[in-house]
Amino acid sequence: MVRRMRRPLSAAIMACAVAGALLAPARSAAPPAARHPSPEVPPGKPPPLEDGPDGVPIPRSPEASADSGSISGTGFVVADRRLLTNRHVVAGCKRIVARDPAGVELPAKLIAADRSRDLALLSTERPVGPPLTFRDGPPVRRGESVTTYGFPLLGLLSSGPTLTTGNVNALTGLRDNPTNFQISAAVQPGSSGGPLFDGQGHVVGVVVSQLNAARVAEMTGGDLPQNVNFAVKGSEALAFLAAHDVRPLMAPSTGPDKRPDEIDAVANPSTVYLQCFR
Repeated sequence: MVRRMRRPLSAAIMACAVAGALLAPARSAAPPAARHPSPEVPPGKPPPLEDGPDGVPIPRSPEASADSGSISGTGFVVADRRLLTNRHVVAGCKRIVARDPAGVELPAKLIAADRSRDLALLSTERPVGPPLTFRDGPPVRRGESVTTYGFPLLGLLSSGPTLTTGNVNALTGLRDNPTNFQISAAVQPGSSGGPLFDGQGHVVGVVVSQLNAARVAEMTGGDLPQNVNFAVKGSEALAFLAAHDVRPLMAPSTGPDKRPDEIDAVANPSTVYLQCFR
């Protein structure tokens, strides 16, 4: 059954809205995290974040980040001592902290950023994990299976990374943005900057945003879009890295797809939790 909109939506209103109001970066706010892994946390997972004074987890909304002075996101290893993430995750940071899979924190430094692509390159003082491999063909197609990996709502959901599967829904982003894919794999606050994998476990994108469902509902009289998320294309990430003298590992995606647990084994050693202190 097709649901009718309660009131007409003019092309002018839609064009104005999608100019920026409909995209919600998937970053999140977070309080300072413990520096050493808790013995109760399974090996390979960072310790959970502390709750607020009333026992309720600290809110992870962008509005809360302005009050708390920190936001969080995800990054991943692209070369020795080099991490890739979104620019909006680390913009305006006075201090950036990366937490490796063992729960150990280390400082990270912003060395390059691209506003139009919403990408940023960070450096660390020591190696964090093995670099992930980017896809070197064939071209990504609609309907392909993809996997997101990152730290959504850390401290409210899992204390460790979250793996979510989905598909490539469209080969362009909002308003036919040619630098993005539209994906159905769920994206939540904190997912920004995480790797998007294809079925072979090769990087094909960088998670960047989700459609602002509440805003769309206001405009359409209550219709909520479901699972509309976006990732920066791997080709855009590669161009950004090449411009800053980073040459990541590359491999063609051929043969049978990996199981989700096999992709987890690839992603986990090389994906980090990032915290930006403002």
